[in-house]
Amino acid sequence: MRILVILLLLYFSLANNGLAQSAAVEGTELGGNAVFDDRALINGYTDKLANEDKDTLIAMMADDSVGPYKSTAAIRVFKQKFGPVILSNEKAAVIKILVRKLNRADSPFVQVEIFHTLIMLDRYQYFETMMPSLIQKLDHYNAVVRALAYDNIEDIIKDDDRTREARLVFNTLRKIFFLSRNRLNNVQVIDEQLKHKIKLLRWAIKMLGTQELKRLPSEVIRLL
Repeated sequence: MRILVILLLLYFSLANNGLAQSAAVEGTELGGNAVFDDRALINGYTDKLANEDKDTLIAMMADDSVGPYKSTAAIRVFKQKFGPVILSNEKAAVIKILVRKLNRADSPFVQVEIFHTLIMLDRYQYFETMMPSLIQKLDHYNAVVRALAYDNIEDIIKDDDRTREARLVFNTLRKIFFLSRNRLNNVQVIDEQLKHKIKLLRWAIKMLGTQELKRLPSEVIRLL
């Protein structure tokens, strides 16, 4: 009995070690330096997948065994190459894959790319739910997640003249600023994280009118 217990413990120890090693494997083919750099991993896989066809990218997006960095890159490449031109009869299937993946994904990189892609594929249906989630990622602890979220938001609102969408952006930021007003009161230097939110807020106010300023906490007014 004791031997059996030892064998079982050894088996689980080896299994766990194997899982740990396999989890660390993603990115090794991009070079040793990339393994510990989120941005290098995402950009490296993006370059690597740049010439893949649409069906391959969709298959990778649907495959839960694909690692988070490669999944992020696959979604990004699909979004850039095929998002604007995908046929309507294919769009529903891709959206279904992305929504399913979003419900299972715990990687913020994957989440940020899905938020953006869903808005691109069906702006009317997904802007209201996905844009606040993207804006919230501007406060993520990971700087690469914050940068990806901001770049995606910038892409979404460029040439945007919809006041309904500007209202949603304004209200989301207003809520964030009210929750952090005590910390904002002590800000002496505006860092990149805060600068991005201020820039988006200015865009929304420009769209909605300066009367919206009175709806903001005084701690934000001085930063504008």
